Formats: sequence, C-alpha cells, structure tokens
Amino acid sequence: MSQIYEKTFHVGWANVDFNGHLGNTSFLDLAVDVRMFFFSENGFPVHEFQRQRFGPVIMKDEITYFKEMYMLDKIRITFQNAGISKDAARFRIRNEFFREDGKLAARLTTTGGWISFETRKLIQPPRALAKAMKSLAPTEDFEFIDTSVKN
Repeated sequence: MSQIYEKTFHVGWANVDFNGHLGNTSFLDLAVDVRMFFFSENGFPVHEFQRQRFGPVIMKDEITYFKEMYMLDKIRITFQNAGISKDAARFRIRNEFFREDGKLAARLTTTGGWISFETRKLIQPPRALAKAMKSLAPTEDFEFIDTSVKN
C-alpha cells in the first residue's frame, strides 16, 4: 500500500477572505501547490512539463467544507488517487485539508487529464508520470475510469 502524500503549510495573509478565514479559491491554489510538489519530486518539475509540451487540464473541481481555518493556522494537505484510466490519460485526484487538531476542514475532488500543448487534445502521459500517478495511495472510493484518448 502506498503512503499518502502530504505537505504542511501555514495559512497566509493572501489566503484569507473577507470573513478572515481560508478563502475558497485558496483551497484550490494550495491543492495545486501540493500536486506540483508531488510531480516535481517524481521527476516532473514544471520545466519538464514545458519541455515535453503537455500538462494537466482540469475538467471539474468539487469541494466540500467542514471546518474553518484562519490566518497562521497550520494546515496539512494530502494528495491521493481517487481514480485513473488504465492508460493514465484521465485522472480523479483528491486533496484533503486538515487543521492542526487533525480535524478535516475540506475535501477537494478534481477530475482531469493530460493535454498536449500542440494538439489541445488529451494524451497518454509519459510512462514515468503514469507510474507516479498510479503510485499515489488510493482513496477508499477509488475506481478505474474510462479513457477518451484514441490510439
């Protein structure tokens, strides 16, 4: 079983909204940061995506909020595999946001795929990236999803 990937941050000034707590768009931004750390640590830093002329494309984000977080709160964000196509061209990933007391603050489920910068169509990712994606710890509701890539 794979270990759950995670990173810890602090809620910063730029992350809070008018109500003084972590704003909804900040959840999305922090989730992307965690994903990019994972990709970089697995051989795909941003410049590698640019060099190979492809990247992630997000088709759907669904977030559920449970608890509030405030400026300077410590936040732990996990990253797991909620679904993937057999060719790894499409994925469903999950980020969960935990407060320092361990309580779940939010759950973000994202559906996406890998897009070629030239053709603007979904592609199968390089083997090393597919392997990294498949190495992510699966969520309890993990499922294989259909691909839309035509060979």
